[in-house]
Amino acid sequence: MKIIIETPKYSFWKYNRTEKGYEKAFFSPLPTIFNYGFVEGTEGADGMEEDVVVLGPRLPRGSTLKRDSFDGIVKFLDDSIRDDKKIVYISGFRSPVLLAYYFRLYALFKVFLYAFRERKISTCRFEGIEFRKLN
Repeated sequence: MKIIIETPKYSFWKYNRTEKGYEKAFFSPLPTIFNYGFVEGTEGADGMEEDVVVLGPRLPRGSTLKRDSFDGIVKFLDDSIRDDKKIVYISGFRSPVLLAYYFRLYALFKVFLYAFRERKISTCRFEGIEFRKLN
């Protein structure tokens, strides 16, 4: 599987890849504590490519990784649609507690984002983390 990084670790801006390149999707009040990307050529329940959380050193936007499998999954509901994130662990610090804290805050932020940006009430919820293996 080919994983492409859209949003580098520590970024406050969430990016999406488009035909024109990488465009800012929204500004987050909390920086990502991981690299955020997607699995090329897949499609999730939300109609976008499957999301991937990459734990390890900061990677530049547009960088790619090849993986045969994932190390876990973040269970997430975004705008009432299943939007799980695969976990890839490269190296360094990994903490399910810190990830859970981040995604709980992120879900709350997304509720407010939908309310103010799209003028609708939406369900966004962190539902847990499962690690398949810890290297």
